[in-house]
Amino acid sequence: MKVRASARNDVHGWVVLDKPADMTSTHAVSRLKRIFNAKKAGHAGTLDPLATGVLPVAFGEATKTVPFVQDGEKVYRFTVRWGSETDTDDSDGRLAAQSDARPAAAGILALLPRFTGTIQQLPPSYSAIKISGERAYDLARGGEAPVLSPRPVTIYALDLIDAGRDEAVFEARCGKGTYVRAIARDLGRSLGCYAHVSALRRTRVGPFYETDAVTLPELEDPASRAEALRRIEAGLMEVPRVVVDSSVAARLRRGQPVLLRGHDAPFDGFAYAACCGVVIAVGAVENGELIPGRVFNLPL
Repeated sequence: MKVRASARNDVHGWVVLDKPADMTSTHAVSRLKRIFNAKKAGHAGTLDPLATGVLPVAFGEATKTVPFVQDGEKVYRFTVRWGSETDTDDSDGRLAAQSDARPAAAGILALLPRFTGTIQQLPPSYSAIKISGERAYDLARGGEAPVLSPRPVTIYALDLIDAGRDEAVFEARCGKGTYVRAIARDLGRSLGCYAHVSALRRTRVGPFYETDAVTLPELEDPASRAEALRRIEAGLMEVPRVVVDSSVAARLRRGQPVLLRGHDAPFDGFAYAACCGVVIAVGAVENGELIPGRVFNLPL
């Protein structure tokens, strides 16, 4: 039975979900929204249905901090199967090419430096990138071939964890917009054997780690649910904090910039202001002034 929005609760904060396999990120958010009976929820960084692991879910006013989590570093542990490429670049897709060739560990290791740093990466055809207002995966499912262009992504580290004849396990630490499926596809092509992702787990998104994650069954328990809900500030752990008094907080809530004082005040970049332990606003710091971009509607 569908619950009316007026009957839902004002829930504010973050839950780090350990997303199970064979579930979309949208479905996972819907499950959490039902479990918490929350009015508003969203996630910070889509995981493919095949993937498991860290899916940060924001409730209420915490959704205003989602961009700061999405822009953080991600860490993935993934398995690449050699010898076949699929149209989705993972094991959920249809066979597109195959080979009897298999790479040696030495050959894989020699190739990895080409996949680190800021590189040009062609996104998978089955991706959420919009083309003339439509998602690439919708075009691909409709039989069209999405025309995508390579774009710069940053891969801080790509390590070979284990190597067998038919599969190898990697760990990647990367920035926003990186597709692990594309890494597997391009590794296979460069090694002359084709490849696709057969297993994928995300272990970090910005300030949230695998050790923070809770499962759906755990969240069905009221005590575990209450413990799992983190404060709004959890999404801003990588953003400098400025403590302000009530008069400055009032100005920020009206959308007015304020001059930051003190030797610890950040000079530029982003920062968030808090008063009496409550998040007030987050925004850009320019020439010593905090210009509020998002204001939080929370009682002091």
